[in-house]
Amino acid sequence: MNTGQKETTQTNPWQSFIKNSASYQKPDSLKSVWQIINTFIPYVGVWILLVYSLSVSLWLTVPLLIIAAGLLVRLFIIFHDCGHGSFFKSQKANRYVGMLFGILAFTPYDKWHSMHMKHHATVGNLDKRGVGDVWTMTKEEYLASSKKRRLYYRLYRHPITMFGIGSLYVFLIQNRFTKDWMTQKQKNNVYLTNIVLVLLIVAMSFAIGFFTYLILQFIIIYMAGMAGLWLFYLQHQYEDVTWVRSNDWNYTKLALEGSSFVKFPKLLQWFSGNIGFHHIHHINARIPNYNLPKVYAENKIFRAVKPVTFRASLRTMRLRLWDEKLQKLVGFEEI
Repeated sequence: MNTGQKETTQTNPWQSFIKNSASYQKPDSLKSVWQIINTFIPYVGVWILLVYSLSVSLWLTVPLLIIAAGLLVRLFIIFHDCGHGSFFKSQKANRYVGMLFGILAFTPYDKWHSMHMKHHATVGNLDKRGVGDVWTMTKEEYLASSKKRRLYYRLYRHPITMFGIGSLYVFLIQNRFTKDWMTQKQKNNVYLTNIVLVLLIVAMSFAIGFFTYLILQFIIIYMAGMAGLWLFYLQHQYEDVTWVRSNDWNYTKLALEGSSFVKFPKLLQWFSGNIGFHHIHHINARIPNYNLPKVYAENKIFRAVKPVTFRASLRTMRLRLWDEKLQKLVGFEEI
């Protein structure tokens, strides 16, 4: 386990931070508006350039598609902050901006955030897995499963399935349907999102042509979806992660030991909306994304948490099962 992280948690200076974190969680309207301006306007601008690039050269189209996907990831982070009520002081503003950016990301606002709140309330709890997280079996559960279920789990956890097929399934298919557990408000939001998406597709088809829009949008949502799922995977599936049973579960402890600090280069940190500071986000989800680097810089206790580097993130791809005896994630080859 991450000894620096464990020792910091045991000496427990975190409660002091939590009590004094109110100054960080106050939204700054100017920063919020500026983040919308420097993300949404470039996203629209890149779409315009993409259409013109098709008549110029694919060598110009490809990098523009990558930039558009990166900007869509950043728009999704704003959508994510709005759902936590952390982006604006006004909850109406959070909802309207969140719903708009959710539509651009093919994600219904109420449905997604309902699942995400459950994820925050149960992160790292082995007895409450399954809502808003990556399906993770324990070693004992896997060994006790049928051959059919083992095969299904292996396919689910394979990188090609999870990030390749999974990104399309989640954003294009799963997000289009309601569930029995959803409230009527959440179901209505799914219907509204789908209706607006149809209208958007019709409008864009008239503006630039149906197949042109379809191809560009498909590639952008596919790349953004893969990047987004990879980010979410890294946040709770890494070498030093902690999972416990309900009797040993503690919100602060698991926010730190069950959520990663992914150290990105500055450019990727910008496109990912500072979501790499995920351990801080789980300590206090009301802190806007633009304040997370400030929290990290001004509070040395967070620097005791070992960062997950790019190389370490690649190693996490082989981790598939939680071994309760060893208290760590292991690969299939270790069974």
